[in-house]
Amino acid sequence: MIRTQADVAAGLVDLALLDARLFSVIEKAGPVPLRRHEAGYRGLAGIVVSQMVSRASADAIWRRLEEIAGEITPHHFLGLSDADCRAAGLSRAKAETLRRVAEAVDRGTVDLEAICHMDAPAAIRSLTSIKGIGRWTAEVYLLFCAGHPDIFPSGDVALQNAVAHALGLDARPSPAELDQIAQGWSPWRGVSARLFWAYYAREMRRSGAPLA
Repeated sequence: MIRTQADVAAGLVDLALLDARLFSVIEKAGPVPLRRHEAGYRGLAGIVVSQMVSRASADAIWRRLEEIAGEITPHHFLGLSDADCRAAGLSRAKAETLRRVAEAVDRGTVDLEAICHMDAPAAIRSLTSIKGIGRWTAEVYLLFCAGHPDIFPSGDVALQNAVAHALGLDARPSPAELDQIAQGWSPWRGVSARLFWAYYAREMRRSGAPLA
């Protein structure tokens, strides 16, 4: 598991040995953040809120949501009305997804803490069984909330752009193509994803990581 900054550092050393092209990527990326978040409903909710909006917008929505709900728990979220969700800035789709997750946790059909200890394919199947939770969301949850060492969200556009730029590819790789490239960085794909998000933020002057 990736639990500390030392784990990230160890992964970077191994990645440079696995793929010599990553020496220059590591040098250019600068510090590679750990970005660990708490497992459970609050952690997954933060990922859902951050989808398809800027970091500043996600932070503003989260602050309003906390003010309205009091706490970000399944119980508190299920107590919110549609008007409350709109006031916080949540889209209808995100509000419905967060409500379905809250209901699944409340019923005991999904255990977000236990998912962190499953192998990746089983964990992704469990998470994506909830309507509104796709592969990207599940993979980011496993990366940042579970600390899974070998997950690479190949559907992430920032990662696609960063890998193309860093490795001098002719075109941005498709998710399937990026999956194949990232296979060479196993068992440290979780650190390689952090590396390329850091590269994207520094070299391409944009904040590419999905979580603050």
